[in-house]
Formats: sequence, C-alpha cells, structure tokens
Amino acid sequence: MKKVKTLAIPLFVMLFLSSCSSVQVLSDYDKETNFTEYKSYAFYKTGIDQAQISDLDKKRILKAIQDEMNNRGFVKSGKPDLLVSIFTKEKEQVDVYNNNWGAWGWGWGWNPWMWGPGWGAGWGGSQVSTRTEGSLYIDLIDAGTRELVWQGKGVGNLNNIKDINKKEERIKEFVSEILQQYPPDAVAVN
Repeated sequence: MKKVKTLAIPLFVMLFLSSCSSVQVLSDYDKETNFTEYKSYAFYKTGIDQAQISDLDKKRILKAIQDEMNNRGFVKSGKPDLLVSIFTKEKEQVDVYNNNWGAWGWGWGWNPWMWGPGWGAGWGGSQVSTRTEGSLYIDLIDAGTRELVWQGKGVGNLNNIKDINKKEERIKEFVSEILQQYPPDAVAVN
C-alpha cells in the first residue's frame, strides 16, 4: 500500500503540471504583405463588440494587446495603419482518469475480497475533472484596404481563475505568446 502511495504522488504532480501547459499558438498571414510599413494601430470596435466575453475581460485583453503593441514600437493612432480585432471561443473539456493501480485482474491464489473487477477501487478509482479551454484570436487588418493581413490564435486552459491578478496574468500570457509570432518575417529569421 505504501508503494502505491509513493507512486501516486509523482503521477499526480506530472498530471497537474501537464494540465497547466502554456498557450499553444498558431499564426497565419498574407505573404504578399510588407509588414515593415505598419507603424500605428487602433482597435476595430465593430469586431471587438462581437467577441462573446465579458466587458471586463475585453478590457483586460485590449490592455494587454496595447501594452504589447507599444512595447514593439507601434503607436496608437486616430489614423492607423493597422486595425486590431479580437475573437474568442471557449469549450468545456472533461477529463476522465482511471486510477485503478493493481485493482483489476486476477493474481496468484485468487481471493474474491482483494482482486477482480470493482474491488479495490478505493486505491484509485476513476476521477473526473473539467477545465475550460479558451481560444483567443487576434486579427490585424490593413486599415486602408480593410483586409485581414495577419491572424494569431492562442489556445490554452483558463481553469476558471477567480483571482483577478492571476486572471490578468493569464490574459497577458495569451496575448504575449500570440504576438510573439508577429511580424512573420521576424519569426522566420529566428
């Protein structure tokens, strides 16, 4: 029994750490676009208003985007080169873990009180957990042509964060990871 507990702790730690994985990022862009021409930006209100998240989370996302864009040398402007829009999706993930270490099967000297289907489930049993997986899309639109020139997508666990500071940090992480892919020429060089 002590060996089972000794093995269970590292397995739970690995499971926990893997569920806290970073943001998975994808990006796409118009390869005909010269991204070095873009120096200023503004938020595209029409697109942002359609994002189906709370106004507080929208403000957090837009603040994180503004900070990232400013850090990259872009200037927020009334006559921008780029329009920035966002889109969000979320889905509930259900994970089922069957932790029946040694509780199944038949062993030497079969004993109906120790082995067999259903007995010994107290050693691990099944565990069900839910988590929220969120996707954040950041669209960069050429202000002159109104055509999408770059799109970044970040997917990761949101874990229903209740602490506002942790929530803001997670949003900053999403935005930062996504915008590391912009501009595409800089990504190709690295």
